[in-house]
Order: sequence, then C-alpha cells, then structure tokens
Amino acid sequence: MPNRSGRPRRATIRRWKLEDIPQIVACSRAAYADYPPNEIYDQRLYEMQFKAFPDGQFVAVVGDQIVGYATSIIVSLDNDYWYSVDELTGAGTFSTHDPTGNTLYGADIAVHPDFRQQGISGQLYERRKSLLKRFNLKGMIAYGRIPGYRNHAGKMTAEQYVERVKTGEFKDSALSAHLKAGYEVKKVQLDITVDRSSLNYSTYLEMSNADYRSEKKRISTAVPRKPARRVRVCAAQYQQRAIKSWDDLADNVEFFAETADDYHCHFLLLPEYFTYQAFSFMTCDNIKDMVYELAGLADRYIDMFTNYAKKHQLYIIGGSTPVMRDGKLYNVAHLFTPMGNVYAQDKLHITPSERSSGDIEPGQGIKIFDTPLARIAIQICYDIEFPETTRLLSLSGVEIIFVPFYTDEKKAYWRVRHCAQARAVENFIYVVMTGNVGNLRTKIGSFINYSQAAVLTPSDFAFPEKGIEGEADPNVEAVVISELALSSLAQQRHTASVRPLHDRRPDLYDLQSKTKIEVIRVE
Repeated sequence: MPNRSGRPRRATIRRWKLEDIPQIVACSRAAYADYPPNEIYDQRLYEMQFKAFPDGQFVAVVGDQIVGYATSIIVSLDNDYWYSVDELTGAGTFSTHDPTGNTLYGADIAVHPDFRQQGISGQLYERRKSLLKRFNLKGMIAYGRIPGYRNHAGKMTAEQYVERVKTGEFKDSALSAHLKAGYEVKKVQLDITVDRSSLNYSTYLEMSNADYRSEKKRISTAVPRKPARRVRVCAAQYQQRAIKSWDDLADNVEFFAETADDYHCHFLLLPEYFTYQAFSFMTCDNIKDMVYELAGLADRYIDMFTNYAKKHQLYIIGGSTPVMRDGKLYNVAHLFTPMGNVYAQDKLHITPSERSSGDIEPGQGIKIFDTPLARIAIQICYDIEFPETTRLLSLSGVEIIFVPFYTDEKKAYWRVRHCAQARAVENFIYVVMTGNVGNLRTKIGSFINYSQAAVLTPSDFAFPEKGIEGEADPNVEAVVISELALSSLAQQRHTASVRPLHDRRPDLYDLQSKTKIEVIRVE
C-alpha cells in the first residue's frame, strides 16, 4: 500500500522465520484465489519446506505484514527427463533438496494482490538469483503459469500464445513477470502441473548463471542420471469353475498373487465380479438373493486381499464385488497395498442387467490413487465406455487406468475393448483390462464368460504398432504381464505426431466435473 507521500512502500526481503508461516499461508491463499483451497499448501508443508532448505525461502515484508514470498530448492537434474512438480519437490515437502545439486528450482513465487505492480516480485527474484552465485549453480528453472491462455485457447495453441506474450502483443499476469525477471521459455508443457486457470499448461523456464564454474561443481559433486520410471503390471484372466467353499476361491486368487510376485510385478488386476464364483456353493433359489449373500462376504474378500497384498508386496486391484452400504448394494473395486491399506472405487455407471438382476446402485466419487509408483484410477467395465470420466481423470494426471470387466460374449467384450483402446489413444494413457473366462454352473443356472485380457497403449511411434503392449489368448485362464514406461508419457503428449490433449477446443466446448475429483495419496 502507498506510504504518506503516495508512493508505494518498498518491501524488505529477508529469509523466512518459523513464526512467519501462518502469514505465508494467508498470502498464498490470497495470491492463488482461483485455486481450490485443498490445493494450497498448508502450514505443515511450509514447515517442511523451511526445514529442508531455510536459505532458499524468502519473504517480502511491508511494515509488519508479509506481502509476498518465494520458495526454492537445489536439485540434480537429468536433461533427458521431464519432471512433474511432485517429483521435483517431493510432493511439496522439499525432501528432494540436494545440497550437492547443480540447479536451483524456483518452486513458487507469489505477491498478495493488494501489493502487486510495486516491484516486489522483482525484489524476490533478485534474492533468488543471489543463491545461484552463492552455491555455484548453473542456473534456475521453474514451471510458470499462463492463466491468460484460457481466453485464447482453441483459437491458437499454447505455444502460439506464449510467443505473442514474448513479443509484447499479449500480457500475461504470470508469464510477463517471468520474462521481465530474466527467464527464457524453453518449452510449453501439458499436465506437468495441475492448474485449471492455465488449462493445465505450464511454461518450462530457465535462467542461466553467467558466473557458474563447471569445473568446481564437477569436483564437488557428480550429477546422477534419473532412471526411467517403469512399472510391471499383471492382468489375471480368471477361470470361472465350480468350487465348494470360500477357501477354494482364496486358493485360486493366491495362485495369481504368487504368479505376479514371481514375475516381479508391481500391480495385479483381477476381473469384475470374479467373486460370482461363490454362487456355485450357495443354495439360494434366485440371483438377487445370491448377490445379497455375496455382499455379506465382503469382509472375507477384504481380509483375503489385504493378506495377499502384504504377503506378496503387491498393489492389487481386486476386481470388484457387491458391497452393502447404508442398506443399498454397490459394485465396488478395491485397491490393496503392500502396507495393508485398502481404498475403494465405486462403479459409477450401472448396466440395465445389474439394476434388474442385482439391485446394484450407481456409485459416487471419481478418484485418483497416487501411489508411490504411478498415478492410477479404476474404471469398472461399463465406466470405460463413458469418455468424459476418463478425460477428467487424464486431465488430473492419471497415467494408468485399470479396467476390471465382466462380459458374457464377444460383442459385449469388444464393446469394452474398443472403448478402452480409444481412451488410451485419446488421452495418452495406459489401460490394463481383464475379465472372466469359462462357464459356471450354479443352482439357478449357468453363467458364461468371454475375455481377452490386454494392456493397451497410445498409438504413435513411441508405442507398439497396434497400441497393444500385451494380450492373452482369448477365453483361457492366463495372465498378461507387461512393463510400462511412465516417464515417456508426458514427453509423448507434447512431441507425438498428434496431440489430442493439446489440441482441444475450449472455445467451442468445455468439460467440468460437478464434484471434486479426489486425489488419494496411497500409503
């Protein structure tokens, strides 16, 4: 705010103190008013950032008020790798700070709206630049917002918009400040950050240090190369056969858990409703009663998979099974972790036969499971036939979608398969799908099944020719094991011969979730 002379008061720039953090949180919330409150860092995360690298955190103070702040850490980078914000910052904790690193990462810089246009961001940048010389760093990088692009999206690409900001034709509240500070835009990226105002686009910014002495840095440290991020997945094509007890079903499931473990897989997927196998030992005289009885076995289902996930150190997507909740039946998939934790995803879109024969209700909640290995989601069978949900998940950072399905004949199977392949192509994600095979006789009649488990990819030069990483022989008990390169997805979304996520037309159409997409950090 102006002083008595009417001129803006110059801010004092200093390093953080622990007692500053409540004011920093308040400043952040004011500066990022367009962000959902749950996406603003809280006091605990700022305390962790301060503890990790106190020399890299600055505040701007006018009087007794903190009116701006800047955060940064030192990192070691592999230039061939595209890093997400969470990877660079340890999910906001700054656990990735490396005192022997070669690059300063400018994590965040913000000025309270009441104090903008007063040179405060420039003052913060100057203090950041002093770190380059002090620690002999080759330069500073940052991901920058382009919130003004929303007004031009569809009429031009994000790259074209950035070029017009660089020439001065357009002004952007974030990018213009970055350019003024001395950053160069090296590339424009999609889905490296989650920023709705920028349509999830960000600029990759670099600032060189003219005083960098590479010889001294080579003596003091070596820069490690970042290994490619890969996961191995196993899809179990499950044979439906008559059994005499739940223990028989558990033995069948453990066979697949042991197989996934023997082949060093990280994730194991089972089919939708594979627990229908329990119908073969039930004595009910109609399918609705059987479904209700099966729902009564949900605790045994959860105990079984929790045990196998811990025993074999796997992330298991345990197909799906009916679950009773508040007097209603839902078709629910569960994610079981090596630590013994359990997470759930309801089936959202219910088929007519599920409604009529099983009293299954549509579930609630679109969820992303942020595991230490990959960001995954579960879409149960019919759910994958609705492209809106998959696109929302993809725009929120999903890398792999697991699709447990239940189909009785080829036409139903190929409907699910074609949709799953389309979702992989449209969104540059991997889709892992599997179902049941064989015929099951029960007291109330027979159930037939058809499946060909598959691991599906985008369709471009960096991926298999037909967009199929692996598939089982059809309609026999089998597994499909594939290794998926996750570190290439972000690059390919940007550099592939077509870019469906980049080339959307938000000036003609828009897609918004009416409920919050829940991102669950999996332990």
